[in-house]
Amino acid sequence: MSSIKHFQVTFDCAEPARVARFWCEVLGYVVSAPPEADEWSACVDPSGAGPRLYFQRVPEGKAAKNRVHLDVRVATGLVGEERLAALEAECARLVALGAVHVRTLLADDENESCIGMQDIEGNEFCLD
Repeated sequence: MSSIKHFQVTFDCAEPARVARFWCEVLGYVVSAPPEADEWSACVDPSGAGPRLYFQRVPEGKAAKNRVHLDVRVATGLVGEERLAALEAECARLVALGAVHVRTLLADDENESCIGMQDIEGNEFCLD
């Protein structure tokens, strides 16, 4: 049995190039050569370590909560106030790019803090 070595994450969206540019800013990715028709766009991790993100134009708008979302790991290894400060700083940066801060979940007995957000077309993601 062979193992999967690479995967891409695909986003349905109205404006593929715009959403690709947003995620490049979030993750430090670069846009790969977009097609002429603007029906799709993609961005890649310049180091080659992260998955390719693919954005395809679809006619329908977002109608429900995502069943899958990205966790953007900005506070790995941090706890308590230091973690929350790192999450809040990244949240402020992404809001300036057009993201929406949905809610902050504060640490409890089982989980550390995280922040729920939406990208520029309403796709949910978390700062973790």
